[in-house]
Amino acid sequence: MYSKNAWKKYKNYDEIFAFNEDYKRFLSNGKNERLVVKESVELAEKAGFKNIDTFTSLKSGDKVYVLNRNKNILLFVIGKESLTKGINILGAHIDSPRLDIKQNPLYENSDFALLDTHYYGGIKKYQWVTIPLALIGVVVKKDGTTVEINIGDDKNDPVLGISDLLIHLSSDQLQKKAASVIDGEKLDVTVGSIPLSDEEKQPVKANILKLLKEKYDIEEEDFLSCEIEVVPAGESRDYGLDRSMVAGYGHDDRVCAFTSLRAVLDLNEVNRTTCCYLVDKEEVGSIGATGAQSRFFENALAKLISLSEDNYSDLKLRECLTNSFMLSSDVSAGVDPLFLEVNELKNSAYLGRGIVFNKYTGSRGKGGCNDAMPEFIAKLRNILDKENINYQTAEIGKVDQGGGGTIAYILGNLDMTVIDAGVAVLNMHSPMEIVSKVDVYEAYLAYKTFLKEMK
Repeated sequence: MYSKNAWKKYKNYDEIFAFNEDYKRFLSNGKNERLVVKESVELAEKAGFKNIDTFTSLKSGDKVYVLNRNKNILLFVIGKESLTKGINILGAHIDSPRLDIKQNPLYENSDFALLDTHYYGGIKKYQWVTIPLALIGVVVKKDGTTVEINIGDDKNDPVLGISDLLIHLSSDQLQKKAASVIDGEKLDVTVGSIPLSDEEKQPVKANILKLLKEKYDIEEEDFLSCEIEVVPAGESRDYGLDRSMVAGYGHDDRVCAFTSLRAVLDLNEVNRTTCCYLVDKEEVGSIGATGAQSRFFENALAKLISLSEDNYSDLKLRECLTNSFMLSSDVSAGVDPLFLEVNELKNSAYLGRGIVFNKYTGSRGKGGCNDAMPEFIAKLRNILDKENINYQTAEIGKVDQGGGGTIAYILGNLDMTVIDAGVAVLNMHSPMEIVSKVDVYEAYLAYKTFLKEMK
């Protein structure tokens, strides 16, 4: 059903609201890539999925997952057809814009202890000051011990934050452009102000180190091998008097990650093998060993073929890739009634109208885009219309306004047939993003239908 208000087709909203309760828990528990992968493994194993390392061969109906450095996960339901005929893939990224702790972060200034940070991904820096923040991540000690850090999310925890200049002294600051109102080097997190009584040099910093030693058994030097993110504190919440939306951190792109994951978990027998690919580093170019440009996906697929076919060959892998269909499950910019001027409204995404297809992303002259084939779009329209699933099409704002990219072109470079398909978001890349509950549910239905019916 193209570009209609999706709420209108439902007589009651119980199933939509129940599905979104699961999503809110997932979003609240998964504030970085490692936590999303951990949560995904738990859900997958409850649904009967097993680590690929436990298999010596694969057959139709088997459910397997593959891990990459605890920051990527691939999940497959093995189909009846040969893998060389292609598979149906949902691919979403699980990293979100945030602040990362530097390797030498802790210092004292003016009787405060602070942590130095480096922002990750595209953010409006001024949105990250004067809000409650949490520390999430891991510290790996020299002996190989991994210490998990989570401070600020539990209701009994203290929260952290970044200060801002008071309005009474802001005459110079307020003359700056928004991009420079807060400098990147001033996004430092306040972590304490009590001095250690018997310490003369940097006593507040010394007290923080004492607390970290007592709680986590880590030393200052252990920050050298840490991966700690600063993220908004607290759980995701219902948004609006009618509870029609979800407010939370990380909808981009964990809303598509959750709906893609659930779509695969809720399938049993399939003709074509189905896949959910949750990947890291999209917000910084999909680079590195855990980004979509790594060889992880190809290597995992090669292993899948070797466990499923009598004689593995690189040609079989290439045939599988060429014959595969993929939805690059990523969010779209939702129309904001307060900022209509940045959109070309008949080619924009609206909250409450279902899943969004972006034939192309990129910027200006389609730079950096994956431009989907019309034959593929026609097939998608056909299978969604048969199931009465709401969908819409969009671009990311006016042609010369800006733009953005996804992982679609990377998988397209492997000769797959790919299109972007996701959920419309307000406040994208902010500490509090907004999605419509009905869009979350319609995306799940669309993803499940794509996995079962696309051929």
